[in-house]
Amino acid sequence: MKYTLFILGIITGSMLIISCSSDPEQATGGTGSAEVSEAKLDSLINLMTLDEKLDLIHASSSFTSGGVPRLDIPELVFSDGPHGVRHEHGRGWYALEDADDEATYLPVGICLASTWNKDLGYDYGEVLGNEAKERGKNVLLGPGINIIRSPLNGRNFEYLSEDPFLTGVMGVGYVKGLQAQGVAACPKHYTANNQETDRHNIDALISKRALHEIYLPAFKAVVQDGGAWSIMGAYNKVNGQYTTHHEYLNSTVLKGDWEFDGVVVSDWASVKNTREALLYGTDIEMGTELLRDFNNPVYEEFYLANPAKEMIENGDVDESFVDDKVKRVLRLMYRTTALTDHGPGKRNVTEHQQKALEVAREGIVLLKNDGLLPLEKSEIKTLAVIGHNANRLFAGRGGSSQVNAFYEITPLEGIRNLVGDDVEVVFAEGYEPYYDESLFRGEGGDAASQSRENREDVELARTANEDLIQEAVALAEEADAVIFVGGWIHGHEGMPWGQGTYDAEARDKLNLKLIFGQEELIRQINSVNDRTAVVLMGGSNVEMENWLPDTPAYLHAWYPGMEGGTAIAEILFGEVNPSGKLPMTFANSHEDYPSHSIGEFPGDGTVDYAEDIYVGYRYFDTQNKDVFFPFGFGLTYTTFEFSDLQVSKQDDKVMVEATVTNTGDREGAEVVQIYVHHKDPSVDRPIRELKGFEKVDLEPGASATVNIELDESAFMYYHPEDLKWVLESGSYEIQVGNSSRDIKMREEVIW
Repeated sequence: MKYTLFILGIITGSMLIISCSSDPEQATGGTGSAEVSEAKLDSLINLMTLDEKLDLIHASSSFTSGGVPRLDIPELVFSDGPHGVRHEHGRGWYALEDADDEATYLPVGICLASTWNKDLGYDYGEVLGNEAKERGKNVLLGPGINIIRSPLNGRNFEYLSEDPFLTGVMGVGYVKGLQAQGVAACPKHYTANNQETDRHNIDALISKRALHEIYLPAFKAVVQDGGAWSIMGAYNKVNGQYTTHHEYLNSTVLKGDWEFDGVVVSDWASVKNTREALLYGTDIEMGTELLRDFNNPVYEEFYLANPAKEMIENGDVDESFVDDKVKRVLRLMYRTTALTDHGPGKRNVTEHQQKALEVAREGIVLLKNDGLLPLEKSEIKTLAVIGHNANRLFAGRGGSSQVNAFYEITPLEGIRNLVGDDVEVVFAEGYEPYYDESLFRGEGGDAASQSRENREDVELARTANEDLIQEAVALAEEADAVIFVGGWIHGHEGMPWGQGTYDAEARDKLNLKLIFGQEELIRQINSVNDRTAVVLMGGSNVEMENWLPDTPAYLHAWYPGMEGGTAIAEILFGEVNPSGKLPMTFANSHEDYPSHSIGEFPGDGTVDYAEDIYVGYRYFDTQNKDVFFPFGFGLTYTTFEFSDLQVSKQDDKVMVEATVTNTGDREGAEVVQIYVHHKDPSVDRPIRELKGFEKVDLEPGASATVNIELDESAFMYYHPEDLKWVLESGSYEIQVGNSSRDIKMREEVIW
């Protein structure tokens, strides 16, 4: 390539050493990477002026960081895209109107986690890598692996789970699949970005134990097991210091203990201090203009530009700190499409659409079924589909994760496509999104308009539409069955960024109450038709106590992507057997969650994580609190039996073997979940912690033996006083089940 020839021509006595690595398990190289020698990187750095070095470590446009034209070093090109490569901005902040940027819209992160399918994690990342590469991107800003601490977080739909182990396993697959295409993953947001409220300033007060047991393990996994080439810092503070330039998190843990040799990219406008950014691990500063004047950015005044130059030239900070950042950036460029040919990408191809469908099929969770499902077409002449979300498009909304979808099949379309002319499908909107400021928590956190659809002035209904309710109930009364499709939305069309949003960036939910009068609508439908299935969209649960008892069936669909409507229809009519499992606990009210009942949310300046390690099921199960649906729960149309648990200890590993049998009359998939419990710990520990799982597909009557290996880390805890990982001797119980509340078999092992 031109770059290689140019450098060889001006550097005498040096050799360009590129080796193509095929080891998918390497800790810091990822898969299919191209590695350049450290000596070569040093040679390149020695050729640069201080100004050229600084150009490499801060933004040069909205989604590029600078290059060095004199040395033919290109800009680094970023894109949002946890579940699809985001629309094009050019070099500014407004979406380009005529850009060729249609993309595959995958189911959101929490839907991916609900599959509990490790292979799909890799496949999901591979789709994104191909599409990002085809669009000329070098770094994709995902996956989102923050822990779901509260169900009110506006970005929970982008994240994976309340459990660090499940988050880590699915995140590792995503990272490997993405980087196999030569596009860097950028897992985010490191760390404890668990709320949108006051996200630029909130200080999360977290114990070292909770950090290491709950909030850091997934990041450790994507670095050490996934080989992530970059990591995105977060907006918030942790224990008094901003995370993007946090001495303990970046210097001690990430780059020290974990030996991360990649790039720490700031979240857009998360750098707040030049000295700390230089000293404590920020390698590329992005988006600072968003908190200044994003229409007129002055990149030379970014924290890591002229202010950094002044500090270095004054001798306040040694230039070696900049050299380390530059070396990391160059290393990233060689690993990715920026400076290495990884072949052509592909976009909007059938195989990507099929993968979106597979993830939706396996990620949608059947939570209740009193015999109504699957529906039989032959028994239905008229089917009423009711609910605004049955015909709503979601891809282009939600904040920075928005995607210009190649297409998006709604539930209404999916149902009509499946039943064809065999069933008359009638539709009623039932409710419309209306705007009531009392439904929101405080002000939106950001105001940058980055969507094609954002408008300042928009007419919105202000109250529930009674006529729509009555029309829907009348249709329901005459129908042979009803499918209600409701739940959350990302936000109101036409409102500026961060305003009028529910499941979206920059704002948290106020509570879990079903919005827009849906609860009353469901109750009225149930009162006139006892064959009603409820399908809810959204990145979290809703309050259920007032409508679920009288509802025969409930399917939680998350935001299921471009083929979501197809998958929903297939599950409702039994063409696909549901196999999704909850990656978070579904309690009734947000007040039931430990982040609210023990800790704080959203706090005021600071937020106290007083619940400590007791997040999600660790709290609910240990305290035996009632929940509607436990972690790991999900129904199918068949039945499974667990048997023959064998646990053996071999040196520093524990081998768990169990048999699962499909005892029903349909093919189906079950997730074997392995939990560990220390029976007599010297410190407080949860009653169970997920440490292994495997999903198996079985024909009726078939059995499979599942073997899961647990190493020492599965039994360790982080000592709250000694501040280190400890393996305590004693008796441990291995619990095997298909949810955290349905433990089928138990066996003890002694350490």
